[in-house]
Amino acid sequence: MSELKVDTRLWSSKARNLSPYVPGEQPQHDNLCKLNTNENPFPPSPKVAEAITKVLARQADDLRLYPAPESDDLRGALATLYNLDINQVFVGNGSDEVLALVFASFFLKERPVLAPDISYSFYPVYATTFGIELVQIALGDDFNIDPDDYRQPCSGIIIANPNAPTGLLLSLADIRKLADEHSNSVIVIDEAYIDFAEIEEGSSNSQVSAVSLINDFDNLLVTQTFSKSRSLAGLRVGMAFGNASLIEALTRMKNSFNSYPLDKLAQAGATASVLDHEYFEQTCQQVIDLRTSLTAELTALGYDVLPSHANFVFARPNDGDAMTVANALREQGIIVRHFDKPRVQEYLRITIGTAAQHERLIHALKALQAVTDVEAN
Repeated sequence: MSELKVDTRLWSSKARNLSPYVPGEQPQHDNLCKLNTNENPFPPSPKVAEAITKVLARQADDLRLYPAPESDDLRGALATLYNLDINQVFVGNGSDEVLALVFASFFLKERPVLAPDISYSFYPVYATTFGIELVQIALGDDFNIDPDDYRQPCSGIIIANPNAPTGLLLSLADIRKLADEHSNSVIVIDEAYIDFAEIEEGSSNSQVSAVSLINDFDNLLVTQTFSKSRSLAGLRVGMAFGNASLIEALTRMKNSFNSYPLDKLAQAGATASVLDHEYFEQTCQQVIDLRTSLTAELTALGYDVLPSHANFVFARPNDGDAMTVANALREQGIIVRHFDKPRVQEYLRITIGTAAQHERLIHALKALQAVTDVEAN
Protein backbone atom coordinates (compact mmCIF):
# COMPACT_ATOMS: atom_id res chain seq x y z
CA MET A 1 0.00 0.00 0.00
CA SER A 2 1.49 3.34 -1.03
CA GLU A 3 2.05 6.05 1.56
CA LEU A 4 -0.80 8.55 1.83
CA LYS A 5 0.10 12.01 0.61
CA VAL A 6 -1.56 14.61 2.80
CA ASP A 7 -2.96 17.67 1.04
CA THR A 8 -3.08 20.54 3.54
CA ARG A 9 -4.44 23.21 1.21
CA LEU A 10 -7.88 23.16 2.85
CA TRP A 11 -6.53 23.11 6.38
CA SER A 12 -6.63 26.17 8.62
CA SER A 13 -3.32 27.76 9.51
CA LYS A 14 -3.89 26.53 13.07
CA ALA A 15 -4.15 22.89 11.94
CA ARG A 16 -1.07 23.19 9.72
CA ASN A 17 1.07 24.61 12.51
CA LEU A 18 0.13 22.17 15.26
CA SER A 19 2.62 19.69 16.71
CA PRO A 20 0.24 17.14 18.28
CA TYR A 21 0.90 15.23 21.46
CA VAL A 22 2.41 11.80 20.81
CA PRO A 23 1.00 9.20 23.23
CA GLY A 24 2.93 6.16 24.35
CA GLU A 25 2.83 3.50 21.68
CA GLN A 26 0.34 0.66 21.91
CA PRO A 27 2.09 -2.15 20.01
CA GLN A 28 0.20 -5.35 19.24
CA HIS A 29 2.55 -8.31 19.70
CA ASP A 30 2.29 -11.70 21.32
CA ASN A 31 3.92 -12.10 24.73
CA LEU A 32 4.53 -8.35 25.03
CA CYS A 33 5.71 -6.96 28.38
CA LYS A 34 4.21 -3.47 28.17
CA LEU A 35 5.69 -1.06 30.71
CA ASN A 36 5.54 2.20 28.79
CA THR A 37 2.16 3.92 29.27
CA ASN A 38 1.55 3.81 33.05
CA GLU A 39 -1.52 1.63 32.83
CA ASN A 40 -2.51 -0.10 36.04
CA PRO A 41 -1.41 -3.78 36.16
CA PHE A 42 -4.61 -4.73 38.01
CA PRO A 43 -8.14 -4.84 36.59
CA PRO A 44 -10.76 -2.30 37.70
CA SER A 45 -13.19 -3.09 40.48
CA PRO A 46 -15.50 -6.00 39.53
CA LYS A 47 -18.36 -3.67 40.34
CA VAL A 48 -17.49 -1.58 37.26
CA ALA A 49 -18.38 -4.40 34.86
CA GLU A 50 -21.45 -5.23 36.95
CA ALA A 51 -22.71 -1.65 36.69
CA ILE A 52 -22.10 -1.45 32.95
CA THR A 53 -23.75 -4.85 32.39
CA LYS A 54 -26.75 -3.72 34.39
CA VAL A 55 -27.15 -0.67 32.16
CA LEU A 56 -26.99 -2.84 29.04
CA ALA A 57 -29.26 -5.58 30.38
CA ARG A 58 -31.99 -3.50 31.97
CA GLN A 59 -31.85 -0.22 30.14
CA ALA A 60 -30.53 -1.02 26.67
CA ASP A 61 -33.38 0.92 25.13
CA ASP A 62 -32.21 3.97 27.06
CA LEU A 63 -29.05 4.10 24.96
CA ARG A 64 -31.11 5.87 22.31
CA LEU A 65 -31.44 8.74 24.82
CA TYR A 66 -28.74 11.23 25.74
CA PRO A 67 -26.86 10.66 29.00
CA ALA A 68 -27.08 13.01 31.98
CA PRO A 69 -25.17 16.07 30.70
CA GLU A 70 -23.56 16.93 34.04
CA SER A 71 -23.05 13.33 35.25
CA ASP A 72 -24.77 14.15 38.53
CA ASP A 73 -24.54 10.64 40.06
CA LEU A 74 -20.80 10.46 39.42
CA ARG A 75 -20.19 14.00 40.63
CA GLY A 76 -22.23 13.28 43.73
CA ALA A 77 -20.20 10.15 44.50
CA LEU A 78 -16.95 12.10 44.08
CA ALA A 79 -18.26 14.94 46.24
CA THR A 80 -19.10 12.48 49.01
CA LEU A 81 -15.70 10.80 48.72
CA TYR A 82 -13.85 14.10 49.13
CA ASN A 83 -16.35 15.75 51.49
CA LEU A 84 -17.18 18.48 48.96
CA ASP A 85 -20.28 20.08 47.54
CA ILE A 86 -21.35 18.71 44.16
CA ASN A 87 -20.85 22.20 42.69
CA GLN A 88 -17.14 21.85 43.46
CA VAL A 89 -16.81 18.82 41.16
CA PHE A 90 -16.48 18.67 37.36
CA VAL A 91 -16.12 15.58 35.16
CA GLY A 92 -15.10 15.19 31.53
CA ASN A 93 -14.00 12.77 28.85
CA GLY A 94 -10.65 11.87 30.37
CA SER A 95 -8.38 14.31 32.18
CA ASP A 96 -6.94 15.37 28.82
CA GLU A 97 -10.30 16.91 27.86
CA VAL A 98 -10.59 18.44 31.33
CA LEU A 99 -7.13 19.99 30.98
CA ALA A 100 -7.95 21.34 27.52
CA LEU A 101 -11.01 23.05 29.00
CA VAL A 102 -8.81 24.38 31.81
CA PHE A 103 -6.46 26.04 29.31
CA ALA A 104 -9.40 27.53 27.40
CA SER A 105 -11.23 28.69 30.54
CA PHE A 106 -8.43 30.23 32.58
CA PHE A 107 -5.25 30.75 30.56
CA LEU A 108 -6.50 32.61 27.48
CA LYS A 109 -5.20 35.94 28.75
CA GLU A 110 -2.46 38.47 28.03
CA ARG A 111 -0.11 37.01 30.62
CA PRO A 112 1.70 33.67 30.13
CA VAL A 113 1.02 30.40 31.90
CA LEU A 114 3.89 28.84 33.85
CA ALA A 115 4.80 25.14 33.93
CA PRO A 116 7.88 23.03 34.69
CA ASP A 117 10.22 22.44 31.76
CA ILE A 118 10.17 18.70 32.44
CA SER A 119 6.57 17.61 32.88
CA TYR A 120 3.54 16.27 31.03
CA SER A 121 4.30 16.93 27.37
CA PHE A 122 0.66 17.74 26.56
CA TYR A 123 0.92 21.14 28.30
CA PRO A 124 2.92 22.78 25.46
CA VAL A 125 0.50 21.25 22.95
CA TYR A 126 -2.50 22.81 24.71
CA ALA A 127 -0.72 26.17 24.85
CA THR A 128 0.04 26.08 21.12
CA THR A 129 -3.48 24.93 20.26
CA PHE A 130 -5.09 27.83 22.12
CA GLY A 131 -2.44 30.43 21.26
CA ILE A 132 -1.28 30.79 24.85
CA GLU A 133 2.25 31.82 25.79
CA LEU A 134 3.84 29.08 27.90
CA VAL A 135 6.87 29.88 30.04
CA GLN A 136 8.64 26.73 31.16
CA ILE A 137 10.43 26.96 34.49
CA ALA A 138 13.52 24.79 34.83
CA LEU A 139 13.47 22.08 37.47
CA GLY A 140 16.35 22.02 39.93
CA ASP A 141 19.38 19.82 39.37
CA ASP A 142 17.62 17.21 41.54
CA PHE A 143 14.49 17.47 39.32
CA ASN A 144 12.48 19.08 42.13
CA ILE A 145 10.19 22.11 41.77
CA ASP A 146 11.07 25.28 43.68
CA PRO A 147 7.98 27.50 44.19
CA ASP A 148 10.22 30.56 44.44
CA ASP A 149 11.09 30.12 40.75
CA TYR A 150 7.45 30.91 39.89
CA ARG A 151 7.49 34.44 41.30
CA GLN A 152 6.61 36.25 38.07
CA PRO A 153 3.45 37.65 36.46
CA CYS A 154 1.25 34.96 34.93
CA SER A 155 -2.33 34.02 34.10
CA GLY A 156 -1.86 30.69 35.81
CA ILE A 157 0.43 27.87 36.81
CA ILE A 158 0.03 24.19 35.97
CA ILE A 159 2.04 21.51 37.73
CA ALA A 160 1.73 17.73 37.55
CA ASN A 161 1.99 16.35 41.08
CA PRO A 162 3.51 13.82 41.35
CA ASN A 163 5.41 15.13 38.36
CA ALA A 164 5.82 13.13 35.18
CA PRO A 165 8.12 11.59 34.17
CA THR A 166 10.10 12.04 37.40
CA GLY A 167 7.51 10.82 39.91
CA LEU A 168 8.62 13.44 42.45
CA LEU A 169 6.06 14.99 44.81
CA LEU A 170 5.52 18.66 45.62
CA SER A 171 4.43 19.23 49.22
CA LEU A 172 1.10 20.72 50.22
CA ALA A 173 3.03 23.52 51.93
CA ASP A 174 4.59 24.46 48.59
CA ILE A 175 1.20 24.30 46.84
CA ARG A 176 -0.23 26.59 49.53
CA LYS A 177 2.63 28.97 48.89
CA LEU A 178 1.94 29.08 45.15
CA ALA A 179 -1.80 29.62 45.63
CA ASP A 180 -1.22 32.34 48.22
CA GLU A 181 1.42 34.22 46.24
CA HIS A 182 -0.60 34.10 42.99
CA SER A 183 -4.04 34.97 44.32
CA ASN A 184 -5.08 36.54 40.98
CA SER A 185 -4.03 33.53 38.91
CA VAL A 186 -5.45 30.01 38.67
CA ILE A 187 -3.15 27.35 40.13
CA VAL A 188 -3.80 23.96 38.53
CA ILE A 189 -2.43 20.84 40.22
CA ASP A 190 -2.66 17.86 37.88
CA GLU A 191 -2.90 14.84 40.18
CA ALA A 192 -3.03 11.97 37.69
CA TYR A 193 -0.82 9.86 39.98
CA ILE A 194 -1.62 11.20 43.46
CA ASP A 195 -3.29 8.00 44.65
CA PHE A 196 0.08 6.23 44.50
CA ALA A 197 1.78 8.80 46.74
CA GLU A 198 3.46 7.32 49.78
CA ILE A 199 1.64 8.33 52.95
CA GLU A 200 2.33 7.74 56.62
CA GLU A 201 0.68 4.72 58.19
CA GLY A 202 -2.71 5.62 59.58
CA SER A 203 -3.06 8.66 57.31
CA SER A 204 -5.24 9.08 54.24
CA ASN A 205 -4.65 10.31 50.72
CA SER A 206 -6.58 13.47 51.55
CA GLN A 207 -3.47 14.54 53.43
CA VAL A 208 -1.30 14.54 50.29
CA SER A 209 -3.88 15.58 47.69
CA ALA A 210 -4.36 19.28 47.05
CA VAL A 211 -8.12 18.64 47.04
CA SER A 212 -7.81 19.17 50.80
CA LEU A 213 -6.86 22.81 50.11
CA ILE A 214 -9.56 23.97 47.71
CA ASN A 215 -11.81 25.38 50.44
CA ASP A 216 -8.87 27.57 51.50
CA PHE A 217 -8.13 29.00 48.04
CA ASP A 218 -10.65 30.14 45.44
CA ASN A 219 -7.90 30.10 42.78
CA LEU A 220 -6.87 26.45 43.23
CA LEU A 221 -8.07 23.78 40.78
CA VAL A 222 -7.12 20.10 41.12
CA THR A 223 -7.50 17.64 38.26
CA GLN A 224 -7.48 13.84 38.51
CA THR A 225 -8.21 10.83 36.33
CA PHE A 226 -9.75 7.37 36.46
CA SER A 227 -7.08 6.08 34.06
CA LYS A 228 -4.33 5.23 36.54
CA SER A 229 -5.32 4.32 40.09
CA ARG A 230 -8.80 3.14 39.11
CA SER A 231 -7.61 1.03 36.14
CA LEU A 232 -10.06 2.67 33.74
CA ALA A 233 -7.84 4.13 31.02
CA GLY A 234 -10.18 2.55 28.46
CA LEU A 235 -13.27 4.29 29.87
CA ARG A 236 -11.99 7.89 29.53
CA VAL A 237 -13.11 9.72 32.67
CA GLY A 238 -11.39 12.70 34.26
CA MET A 239 -12.41 15.19 36.92
CA ALA A 240 -11.59 18.55 38.46
CA PHE A 241 -12.17 19.90 41.96
CA GLY A 242 -12.26 23.56 42.91
CA ASN A 243 -14.19 26.61 43.96
CA ALA A 244 -17.74 26.58 42.54
CA SER A 245 -16.91 29.62 40.36
CA LEU A 246 -14.04 27.75 38.70
CA ILE A 247 -16.25 24.71 38.14
CA GLU A 248 -18.93 26.91 36.58
CA ALA A 249 -16.37 28.31 34.12
CA LEU A 250 -15.39 24.77 33.11
CA THR A 251 -19.04 23.80 32.73
CA ARG A 252 -19.73 26.81 30.50
CA MET A 253 -16.72 25.99 28.35
CA LYS A 254 -17.66 22.29 28.21
CA ASN A 255 -21.19 23.12 27.10
CA SER A 256 -19.77 25.27 24.32
CA PHE A 257 -17.95 22.24 22.85
CA ASN A 258 -19.67 19.03 23.95
CA SER A 259 -22.63 18.98 26.34
CA TYR A 260 -22.51 15.19 26.79
CA PRO A 261 -18.85 14.19 27.26
CA LEU A 262 -19.54 11.04 29.29
CA ASP A 263 -21.82 8.31 27.95
CA LYS A 264 -24.14 6.29 30.18
CA LEU A 265 -21.78 3.33 30.41
CA ALA A 266 -18.84 5.51 31.45
CA GLN A 267 -20.92 7.26 34.07
CA ALA A 268 -22.20 3.98 35.52
CA GLY A 269 -18.78 2.31 35.54
CA ALA A 270 -16.95 5.28 37.02
CA THR A 271 -19.56 5.74 39.75
CA ALA A 272 -19.29 2.06 40.69
CA SER A 273 -15.50 2.44 40.90
CA VAL A 274 -15.80 5.37 43.32
CA LEU A 275 -18.23 3.45 45.52
CA ASP A 276 -15.89 0.42 45.80
CA HIS A 277 -13.33 2.24 47.91
CA GLU A 278 -11.97 -0.90 49.58
CA TYR A 279 -10.90 -2.41 46.26
CA PHE A 280 -9.39 0.92 45.21
CA GLU A 281 -7.25 1.15 48.35
CA GLN A 282 -6.11 -2.47 48.05
CA THR A 283 -4.89 -2.15 44.46
CA CYS A 284 -3.20 1.19 45.11
CA GLN A 285 -1.26 -0.38 47.97
CA GLN A 286 -0.28 -3.32 45.77
CA VAL A 287 1.14 -0.92 43.18
CA ILE A 288 3.06 0.94 45.91
CA ASP A 289 4.50 -2.35 47.22
CA LEU A 290 5.52 -3.42 43.71
CA ARG A 291 7.13 -0.02 43.14
CA THR A 292 9.17 -0.44 46.32
CA SER A 293 10.43 -3.87 45.28
CA LEU A 294 11.22 -2.81 41.70
CA THR A 295 13.13 0.22 42.98
CA ALA A 296 15.22 -2.04 45.22
CA GLU A 297 15.97 -4.48 42.37
CA LEU A 298 16.97 -1.71 39.96
CA THR A 299 19.13 -0.07 42.61
CA ALA A 300 20.89 -3.40 43.20
CA LEU A 301 21.73 -3.42 39.47
CA GLY A 302 23.40 -0.03 39.80
CA TYR A 303 20.51 2.10 38.53
CA ASP A 304 19.91 5.55 39.99
CA VAL A 305 16.16 5.56 40.75
CA LEU A 306 14.34 8.75 41.74
CA PRO A 307 12.00 8.44 44.75
CA SER A 308 8.72 7.93 42.92
CA HIS A 309 5.23 8.67 44.21
CA ALA A 310 3.60 7.48 40.98
CA ASN A 311 2.90 4.12 39.30
CA PHE A 312 6.23 4.28 37.49
CA VAL A 313 9.89 4.76 38.29
CA PHE A 314 12.38 7.06 36.59
CA ALA A 315 15.68 5.20 36.48
CA ARG A 316 19.14 5.90 35.09
CA PRO A 317 21.46 3.02 34.07
CA ASN A 318 24.88 3.31 35.66
CA ASP A 319 26.47 4.23 32.31
CA GLY A 320 23.68 6.63 31.37
CA ASP A 321 23.00 4.89 28.05
CA ALA A 322 19.24 4.60 28.46
CA MET A 323 18.52 4.46 24.75
CA THR A 324 20.64 1.34 24.27
CA VAL A 325 18.91 -0.34 27.20
CA ALA A 326 15.46 0.58 25.84
CA ASN A 327 16.30 -0.79 22.41
CA ALA A 328 17.76 -4.00 23.84
CA LEU A 329 14.64 -4.55 25.96
CA ARG A 330 12.44 -3.96 22.94
CA GLU A 331 14.20 -6.76 21.09
CA GLN A 332 13.04 -9.05 23.89
CA GLY A 333 9.45 -7.80 23.79
CA ILE A 334 9.76 -5.49 26.80
CA ILE A 335 8.62 -1.92 26.12
CA VAL A 336 9.63 0.95 28.41
CA ARG A 337 9.52 4.71 27.76
CA HIS A 338 12.62 6.65 26.75
CA PHE A 339 12.48 10.43 26.28
CA ASP A 340 15.22 11.55 23.91
CA LYS A 341 15.31 15.08 25.31
CA PRO A 342 17.92 17.16 27.15
CA ARG A 343 18.36 16.43 30.86
CA VAL A 344 16.27 13.24 30.79
CA GLN A 345 17.76 11.27 27.90
CA GLU A 346 19.80 9.16 30.32
CA TYR A 347 16.68 7.93 32.12
CA LEU A 348 14.00 5.31 31.47
CA ARG A 349 10.43 5.64 32.68
CA ILE A 350 9.27 2.18 33.67
CA THR A 351 5.62 1.54 34.48
CA ILE A 352 4.89 -0.53 37.56
CA GLY A 353 3.66 -3.90 36.29
CA THR A 354 2.89 -7.26 37.80
CA ALA A 355 5.43 -9.24 39.79
CA ALA A 356 5.85 -11.55 36.78
CA GLN A 357 6.53 -8.60 34.47
CA HIS A 358 9.10 -7.22 36.90
CA GLU A 359 10.82 -10.61 37.06
CA ARG A 360 11.03 -10.70 33.27
CA LEU A 361 12.36 -7.13 33.16
CA ILE A 362 15.05 -7.69 35.80
CA HIS A 363 16.12 -10.96 34.17
CA ALA A 364 16.55 -9.15 30.84
CA LEU A 365 18.48 -6.29 32.45
CA LYS A 366 20.82 -8.72 34.22
CA ALA A 367 21.46 -10.56 30.95
CA LEU A 368 22.15 -7.28 29.17
CA GLN A 369 24.50 -6.20 31.92
CA ALA A 370 26.38 -9.51 31.71
CA VAL A 371 26.88 -9.07 27.96
CA THR A 372 28.07 -5.50 28.48
CA ASP A 373 30.55 -6.62 31.14
CA VAL A 374 31.96 -9.32 28.81
CA GLU A 375 32.35 -6.84 25.95
CA ALA A 376 34.05 -4.35 28.27
CA ASN A 377 36.65 -6.98 29.22
